[in-house]
Amino acid sequence: MKILVSDKKSDLEILLIFDKKLPKNLTKEQKDALALRDYKGEGCCFIGGQFFIGIDSHTYPFPNAVRDAVANAIPSIKKLKISSASLSVDSLQIAKEVCEGFLLGNYTFETFKSKKVKSSLKEIHLHAPKLDTTALKAVIEKAEHLSTSINHTRELINTPPAIATPKYIAEVAKKRAKKVGISCEIYDKKFLKQEQMHAFLAVAKASANAPYLVHLTYLPKVGKGKKLPKFVLVGKGLTYDSGGLSLKPGDYMTTMKADKSGACAVLGILEAVAKLNLQAEIHGILGLAENMIGGDAYKPDDILIARNQKSIEVRNTDAEGRLVLADCLSYASDLKPDFLLDLATLTGACVVALGDYSTGVMGYNTKLAEEFNRAAFNAGELSVTLPFNPYLRKLFNSEVADLCNIPSSRYGSAISAGMFLGEFVEESLQQKWLHLDIAGPAYVEKAWGVNPFGATGAGVRAVVEFITSKIK
Repeated sequence: MKILVSDKKSDLEILLIFDKKLPKNLTKEQKDALALRDYKGEGCCFIGGQFFIGIDSHTYPFPNAVRDAVANAIPSIKKLKISSASLSVDSLQIAKEVCEGFLLGNYTFETFKSKKVKSSLKEIHLHAPKLDTTALKAVIEKAEHLSTSINHTRELINTPPAIATPKYIAEVAKKRAKKVGISCEIYDKKFLKQEQMHAFLAVAKASANAPYLVHLTYLPKVGKGKKLPKFVLVGKGLTYDSGGLSLKPGDYMTTMKADKSGACAVLGILEAVAKLNLQAEIHGILGLAENMIGGDAYKPDDILIARNQKSIEVRNTDAEGRLVLADCLSYASDLKPDFLLDLATLTGACVVALGDYSTGVMGYNTKLAEEFNRAAFNAGELSVTLPFNPYLRKLFNSEVADLCNIPSSRYGSAISAGMFLGEFVEESLQQKWLHLDIAGPAYVEKAWGVNPFGATGAGVRAVVEFITSKIK
């Protein structure tokens, strides 16, 4: 689907209806047709060559209102035998939301279906006589770059675990990095041993698929003497999580291909920032492993020595993501970033606290967390700060090691998991670090807004907006 700035006549005219206010210039025939369908500005309605899309008055002007309305209309529009559609926009913000609504809402995961949904719709024409054409084209281009990266992220997350192994994800990262001009280093088990990443290695022990650490680097060309802000992004990449010896119940295994959502999002973010040519140095660290069962699996009662030499008592092998992230955050700390963010489908507790649609934002710097929340909101993603609580710190104390990998109480366990990760961020960087628990929005088994069934690409829009907000 291509979006163009054009005054050309199209096969279908789309009208956005705000606050249930139908256009005043409707003909009697149009009014009668809408009355026959009892259409009063809510939902969608097709009459003649016009398609009406009502914007939910309860959510507007929330940034997702227009995006969601457009995305929800796409299945109906695609059923029409048309090759082009047009609509008028009177602001760059509405244009942005319309573009993302079409481009994100048009994605479906059909790779393994023998019968795929076909549509003749090829072009969307934006009519905007009051807007600067150059600025509007820039909005469309940015929406295309961002949406393409998000849809790539979704596709990778949705890919089943028999295919999307740690090695497969690493190879995809290498191909995409080459395509957008960023560097990609892939490190195997030998490197992990050299780096003393014993927590990371333990998680992968029982899998037939070897673990990998991928280090992506985006470094734009800048003028001599100009200092770029440095961002380091760390992504949890459990390509499948059985729970290990602390085996998950069967019902909880069917979406565990999505436990790699953090790593896939980091890859999508790097891909997007390279296309957008953002003026910042950005690193992406992907911790890729598979948590399986076997005779050599790591066990409850094991004590692991992480990269930063802290010892971890294992009491539950299903709390594995934090072990992979512990070593990856230690590695990332060595890069001395100005901003350090990790993205992870870390805890079911975060979903219980915030629901399916919001990211939990945690860290020691509450001001930085709120700055991230504002950026996420502007990008159309929901996020909420979960405050660190010093009284929860004692919950992962251990009698036999420095730390325990699960808290002694299930209450507040999303926060205590975040605080556990903080133990592996270098102390000088703790005010620059944010933990993003995307367990809720990363993968949902019911379509919502611009997101179809399955992977959403959660975190990509929010982090790109956050990086943009920090570039001076």
